[in-house]
Amino acid sequence: MSQTIQNNPLKHIAFIMDGNGRWAKKRGMPREYGHKHGVEAFKRMIEACDKIGVKCVTVYAFSTENWKRPKREVDAIMNLLDEYLGKDSPQSISIRVIGDISALDKKLQDKITDIQNKTANRENILNIAINYGSRAEIVNACNALIKEGKTNITEDDIISRLYTHDCPDPDLIIRTGGDIRISNFLLWQAAYSELYFTDTLWPDMTEENLKLAVESFNSRKRRYGGLDK
Repeated sequence: MSQTIQNNPLKHIAFIMDGNGRWAKKRGMPREYGHKHGVEAFKRMIEACDKIGVKCVTVYAFSTENWKRPKREVDAIMNLLDEYLGKDSPQSISIRVIGDISALDKKLQDKITDIQNKTANRENILNIAINYGSRAEIVNACNALIKEGKTNITEDDIISRLYTHDCPDPDLIIRTGGDIRISNFLLWQAAYSELYFTDTLWPDMTEENLKLAVESFNSRKRRYGGLDK
C-alpha cells in the first residue's frame, strides 16, 4: 500500500453503493445476485477503510425511494441486511442503522436495536443508511427541535438532531456505477465533502479502487470558502 494512502487525513468516508443490478445483468443474472455480491464488496471496503485509519464509514444501502423497486428485489436487500446483522461484527466497530426503521419488519427492527446496543461505544462507527432520505432527515431534525420548544433554530441545533450527529461530516463521498449525483444522500453533511465518481460497479470495488479515490482526495485543496494560505 502506498505512502499516500497510509498517511491519509480522512476521518469519514461515505459510499453510494451503486451498480449491483447492472453488474448482475451483465452476467445474465437477476438483480438480487448483484446485491449478494455487493455485500462482499461492502465488507472489503469496511476492511480497507479500517486499514487506513478511517474512524467513520457511512454506506447508502436503501433509500426512501427504493421501495419503488420490485418486491422480490426489496425483500432480497432486507434479507441480506438481516443476515449481516445476525453475524458477529468486527470488535472495533459500532454499528448504527440510520434512517426511518419504523417501516421495516418488526423482527428486523428488533435485530437493529439489539446490534446497536451490543456494539455501542466502540472505537469506529459504521452507519448503514436504510430507508434513508436526507431531506426527510433534515425535516425530522427540525420537527424534533420544534417539539422541544425551540423557536429559534441554529445550525448547531440541526446538527445535534441528525442521524450522524456524533460523526464528523464526510471528508469524501464515493459513488460507484457511473452516475454523477448524490441522490438525496447526506445533503447537510456533504456541504464541504469532496466527491469522487467512478464507473466501477459496486461489486467490483477493491482496495485498489479505494486507493485511487483517496489519492484523488489527497491531491485536492480544501478551502472551505477561504483562500489558499
